[in-house]
Amino acid sequence: MKHAETVTFGGSALDRAAEMRGDTAALAAALADPTARTILSWRGKPLISRTRPAHLMRVPLDHPALADAQADAVFLGCEDGAPRFAHDLSGWQPDGLDAAQLGAFLDPSEQRHPAFAADEVFAELRRVMTWLTPRDAELAATAKAIFGWHATHGFCARCGVRSDITQGGWQRTCPACGAHHFPRTDPVVIMLITNGNSVLMGRSPGWPEGMYSLLAGFVEPGETLEAAVRREVFEESGVRVGHVDYLSSQPWPFPASLMFGCHGQATSSDITIDPVEIEDAMWVTREEMMAIFAGDHPTILPARKGAIAHFLLENWLADTLD
Repeated sequence: MKHAETVTFGGSALDRAAEMRGDTAALAAALADPTARTILSWRGKPLISRTRPAHLMRVPLDHPALADAQADAVFLGCEDGAPRFAHDLSGWQPDGLDAAQLGAFLDPSEQRHPAFAADEVFAELRRVMTWLTPRDAELAATAKAIFGWHATHGFCARCGVRSDITQGGWQRTCPACGAHHFPRTDPVVIMLITNGNSVLMGRSPGWPEGMYSLLAGFVEPGETLEAAVRREVFEESGVRVGHVDYLSSQPWPFPASLMFGCHGQATSSDITIDPVEIEDAMWVTREEMMAIFAGDHPTILPARKGAIAHFLLENWLADTLD
């Protein structure tokens, strides 16, 4: 696919400097480097500046806000040769916090730490991802994914003892049995299934009214991407799929997925939904999709900008899938 790496969260060519993760001296030198900066996260929300153009903040390592950091820094890599880290401030409790908004599909709330200016806030990444440059988006997504993994994998899966953070934050090591644990990434297929001039769209229960997207599902153990596409589409919609091509991928840290965008050719058109999996599915013509993207459709909203579904549909409309 011509534009495969222009999808949000991909293609910024960040130097992750993985060779430094196990080098204690190199990490210590990076932490002492005056050009080193860290990005801050609070409950998965990155710290951004809303001053136009909005951007991910890079904070000096002696910033007073780091007094609220929960653990050691995670080493993200190097940016133009300068070390980049991430710190998690999730233990900080904002004044007047409305917990009901946290975790919402598109959480509109913003939290401001007292050490920062009024326009420097923690904001939901899904809401602000299209505001950010490719580099900012990759850094923010990486930090969100790695902190999410640490938050849910604090104990050894082999013996149950609390594990230690090692390798610059990219590994957990059990002090009891010596087992090593690494960040989890779950493969997910998301499918642009076409039948002539139409594309298959569906919606999950609980989505905002009018929101439809491409069908998607997790890849099972021992399964190829192509097989996962055919199985998931049939399970959710009853549509049979023949030829499948890979198009593009997108890291999706909500919480830990890697989305594999695929194009499949339908060999049947009758839809029979599985109500446990999805709420509705329909065939949408190219002309209807153009109206949806223009915001002129009476009942269907366009796929969210920044999500790979929007990216794939946009390229389908533009005939740039090849």
